[in-house]
Amino acid sequence: MDRRNFLAGSAAIAGTQLLRGSGTGISAQTAAPHSAGALVPEQIAAARFPDGFLWGMATASYQVEGAWNEDGKGESIWDRWAHTAGRIRGAGTGDVACDHYRRYPQDIAILRQLNQKSYRFSISWARLQPSGRGAVNQKGIDHYKRVMDAVLQAGIRPFCTLYHWDLPQGLEDLGGWPNRDLAGYFADYAGILAKNLGDKIQVWAPFNMPWSFTNLGYGTGVFPPGRAKYTDFLKAAHTVNLAQGEAFRAIKAASSKATVGSACGMCPAYPKTGSEADRAATARYNAMNNLYFLETAMRGRYPNAFVGEIPYQAMGFRPGDNKIMQVPLDWIGFHYYTRRIVSASGPAAQRSAGSLATETEDTGAAGNEYTQFSAVMPTENPITDGGLEIFPRGIYDLVMQISREYNHPIIEITESGCGYLDTPYDPAGGHVPDARRIAFFRAELAELARAIHDGARVRAFHAWSLLDNFEWNDGYTQRYGLTYVDFRDQKRTIKNSGLWYGRVAAANRLDV
Repeated sequence: MDRRNFLAGSAAIAGTQLLRGSGTGISAQTAAPHSAGALVPEQIAAARFPDGFLWGMATASYQVEGAWNEDGKGESIWDRWAHTAGRIRGAGTGDVACDHYRRYPQDIAILRQLNQKSYRFSISWARLQPSGRGAVNQKGIDHYKRVMDAVLQAGIRPFCTLYHWDLPQGLEDLGGWPNRDLAGYFADYAGILAKNLGDKIQVWAPFNMPWSFTNLGYGTGVFPPGRAKYTDFLKAAHTVNLAQGEAFRAIKAASSKATVGSACGMCPAYPKTGSEADRAATARYNAMNNLYFLETAMRGRYPNAFVGEIPYQAMGFRPGDNKIMQVPLDWIGFHYYTRRIVSASGPAAQRSAGSLATETEDTGAAGNEYTQFSAVMPTENPITDGGLEIFPRGIYDLVMQISREYNHPIIEITESGCGYLDTPYDPAGGHVPDARRIAFFRAELAELARAIHDGARVRAFHAWSLLDNFEWNDGYTQRYGLTYVDFRDQKRTIKNSGLWYGRVAAANRLDV
């Protein structure tokens, strides 16, 4: 997924705690080591996961389904964006993608073959309500019922994300997420899903990476709908926080068995220096990019992400909104890909000319009058083909931080993965020998096992992704799948990393 654009070590490494805090803000305690270090074989061998740990994989509707205008589905903002010349590398679209709409039985069979116990997927809002509101498209409901039946028959837990960025175009035409009316429309949609699928799905997350789609779509304009105004980002983010609370209640009202959590994108942040200014900037980054949609749900308030007062007027905050936003999430979910190094910046700081690296440099947040920080992705460690620095220690730091801040909640890692361009290799019998991806997951999972050993209540890990797929603005130029997809004929080939991950899932350990 164009992850440089939005993705907001080991026990033996001499290190310090990442971030610690209380109240509305988080303050940087000390700078964490700027090097991942090397895991020793003994750490890999010792890594264990608890009985019942949920190994899983993830996909997203627009990235895999295809069938973009079939069986009554309406147009989404990603349909409109991808059909606009110059938006996507290689002129790719999600019109066919992985053809998961038709080939889901084959893909679920791969999950079962690889011993997966959780499948995180998303629903296309425009497939259920073509314009985002009003009448329900029964063909859409029936499709997802068939998919869920196949998942359950495979002995796999369905994990439903209601919204993975593909807003119905009809709602964007009404103003998009900056229009707070969308909170009500989204609650209606959530209720429809829970009423029709609540007997099959018990685990729900309203949004995928809400900071990313609100900032990139409305703050910087590099994702659809392509609007670039920081106050529009603030309004969109506030609507999404309201929608998260309203959806929680709608799901619970329609399904007594439902559990509702989150699927936020997070990057552990470390101050560039030990200066008070850099430490304060790191706390603001953490509040804005990591906690902005979590603190609101868990405590009914915005974290202290700003220099000065929280800009309630600019975000469209109304009396009583705190009560709408606050809901007792049943578990906390977040993605991990890489880290950020943060320093203080003044309001005059600007992104580099023509840069699209919106989370590498955090444009739209860095240097503006509200937040005044600059965040960069370091390159001290190896870089994946997808352009992200490999930093296994980060998942430990992030899990432990969230555990401390929110009284040791149940945690699900909702996404993590790496982009490498390995392909089937004839001398290897047609297998995909992606050893670097195996090394990536092995090191990261060893750090996750350490966090569990140290008291974190992590119950699931979802690898991104089950399939190579449409990676947003990168089109088909990046491959994050544990299954190789030949987009010419849709042939699937499980990569060596997928086979290894399947053995890990069966054994609950890494030395397999």
